[in-house]
Amino acid sequence: MPEQGPRMNGFSLGELCWLFCCPPCPSRIAAKLAFLPPEPTYSVHTDANGVTSLHLTERADWQYSQRELDAVEVFTTRSSRGNRVGCMFVRCAPNSRYTLLFSHGNAVDLGQMCSFYIGLGSRINCNVFSYDYSGYGVSTGKPSEKNLYADIEAAWQVLRNKYGVTPENIILYGQSIGTVPTIDLAARYECAAVILHSPLMSGLRVAFPDTRKTYCFDAFPSIDKVSKVASPVLVIHGTEDEVIDFSHGLAMYERCPRAVEPLWVEGAGHNDIELYAQYLERLKQFISFELPTS
Repeated sequence: MPEQGPRMNGFSLGELCWLFCCPPCPSRIAAKLAFLPPEPTYSVHTDANGVTSLHLTERADWQYSQRELDAVEVFTTRSSRGNRVGCMFVRCAPNSRYTLLFSHGNAVDLGQMCSFYIGLGSRINCNVFSYDYSGYGVSTGKPSEKNLYADIEAAWQVLRNKYGVTPENIILYGQSIGTVPTIDLAARYECAAVILHSPLMSGLRVAFPDTRKTYCFDAFPSIDKVSKVASPVLVIHGTEDEVIDFSHGLAMYERCPRAVEPLWVEGAGHNDIELYAQYLERLKQFISFELPTS
């Protein structure tokens, strides 16, 4: 590693030069800036009849009963890049029209997220389908930008083909790094709606806030894809986000052709938006009153 010096967004100038210039490779930028897979907090067990079940570690911080745990469906599928992708289907609202295809944030896996999915889905009357990125949880391979796109594509195909959920009943929800595959997929497939929770414009713009254009070595160039999203888009961002500056949310909102009224959470940071009452209120309003109900 290069010598330490003055720091920018947590990186010294030497580190940034090493990161972006040796060589200027998007996959290297992605790996260094974005991916922090945790120690897996769950496993998937298969019995003699081929039935899979979810087993959680203490670090998953499960908040419900065994009955709810037994109702969580888990399995793996394969991505186009050959990686095994862990998938989870949480049926919070069996009679609901909509299913969230949820791409979670960094440094968590499905085991840590499943309690949140139950709470969220039951409150906004949606089922939740989620997956782990390559190198996270039970998913194989290494985290990379290309794998992100292949992973969400695999999840989309399972939701469509295994469960028969049609695009007009799927809401793509991306949080933080999860907005990257969400936008990539939404730019290629129309769906019921898209929710971007603390989105980033691109990797380079996170590290260098004054960046005004997308360079060939930039990673996660979502700002250049979001204008191709044909579905309604709800952008959510905290005004005091210390990881992905609020300006990213504003810029993404301005680029969305079908953006709805955004949710700017005054005083919220990167990891606490869900604690504010207006978070659930805005989601309920959007899903129950601004989208078709039948």
